[in-house]
Amino acid sequence: MLKGRTVILGVTGSIAAYKIASLASMLVKKQASVHVIMTQNAMNFINPITFETLTGHKCLVDTFDRNFEFQVEHVSMAKQADVVMIAPASANVIGKLAHGLADDMLTTTLLACKCPKIVSPAMNTAMFENPIVQDNLKILEKYGYEVIQPASGYLACGDAGAGKMPEAETLYQYIERTLADPKNLIGKKVLVTAGTTQENIDPVRYITNHSSGKMGYAVAKAAMLRGADVTLVSGQTALTPPMFVNKLKKRKARWQSSWNGPETYWLTWVNIKKKISFCVDFLWKRRI
Repeated sequence: MLKGRTVILGVTGSIAAYKIASLASMLVKKQASVHVIMTQNAMNFINPITFETLTGHKCLVDTFDRNFEFQVEHVSMAKQADVVMIAPASANVIGKLAHGLADDMLTTTLLACKCPKIVSPAMNTAMFENPIVQDNLKILEKYGYEVIQPASGYLACGDAGAGKMPEAETLYQYIERTLADPKNLIGKKVLVTAGTTQENIDPVRYITNHSSGKMGYAVAKAAMLRGADVTLVSGQTALTPPMFVNKLKKRKARWQSSWNGPETYWLTWVNIKKKISFCVDFLWKRRI
């Protein structure tokens, strides 16, 4: 899926920059061509040699670096890119991008890019919640950027709250979804059931099956990558549900008989274009 695709990772000044080394490694293992562009401030948190070693390409920092082979570097990189991810994205760089400022290698390259662009903000909670930063993020979304909502938790500054950059695996999932091809299920609704069910015999015992849910989860992810609106109804499994799908947990095969909102287990079948079922539901009841 990622073989031969060109991914540009933009790294800005944030303590979360160290996570991008793992992301770069993941992408290289999938045979993507990974290029990293860093800001000057990012070099205070991680050395460019790290990315050069992992990707096999020169890590770009200086707009006026004369050590290039053919064309103007920021323009040629923009033409090659299939997707750009700015992670971590500092408040400073977000503000520049929102208002078209281009004063370093990263921002000039982004202005020249026509490919999909993904931004993952990472900063102090108060900075992230600042109305100016929120307005800048809305401007980026207006211009077609995809903004990844930061996680909440304990931050390096000692505060607790929103502003934490997601883990490398989560960022990888965003890139994978963006580059997935073909997108031949856009506009379709797909329902997938997966995992084991448990039907009560009495208050102590129940009957179940050996379904692991692996196939159903894989189909749900494949349909999502192709652009479908996927609803995954899952029984008991030890699997982590794929991202970007609507997830419903269900222990029994019998569903509620009325629609009370998204928190219930009843699904309306209107506009469901495809139903894919990979679990065997035992409806046998024993009377004692």
